[in-house]
Amino acid sequence: MIRRTGRPPRRDKTYTPRPGVYAILPLQKRFLMTLEMGSQSEVQLPGGGIDQGESPLQALHREVLEEIGWRIARPRRLGAFRRFTYMEDYDLWAQKICHVYVAHPVRQVAEPSEPHHATLVLSSSEALATLANDGDRMFLQRYLG
Repeated sequence: MIRRTGRPPRRDKTYTPRPGVYAILPLQKRFLMTLEMGSQSEVQLPGGGIDQGESPLQALHREVLEEIGWRIARPRRLGAFRRFTYMEDYDLWAQKICHVYVAHPVRQVAEPSEPHHATLVLSSSEALATLANDGDRMFLQRYLG
């Protein structure tokens, strides 16, 4: 059973399963994060949905590149959590199944290509204080020990 974080599902909604991959990216003594700027700006672990026909690792590399413009190496899966949320960009009530990895950031090769995303480099305390969802925070805290 994958642990649920955040709010329980609403009984009046039908949720679509939405598997995704997310990365903890330690850079010296700091962490690469993404700032998603929308109706509500949120600090998140870089990552996102796994597209049809794509492996989780292909999706991880693609999403990190799109959201923060970095190439990564040696991804290692840490675990997963799930959360129930409304995805405004997709007009979708989703059960997000979030697979979390830790990976080595190799180098920045581009600016973020994902609209409304910016790259942040935060200390562990800044990241823990500003991450927008409980699951991201739980995995970063676990990684830090």
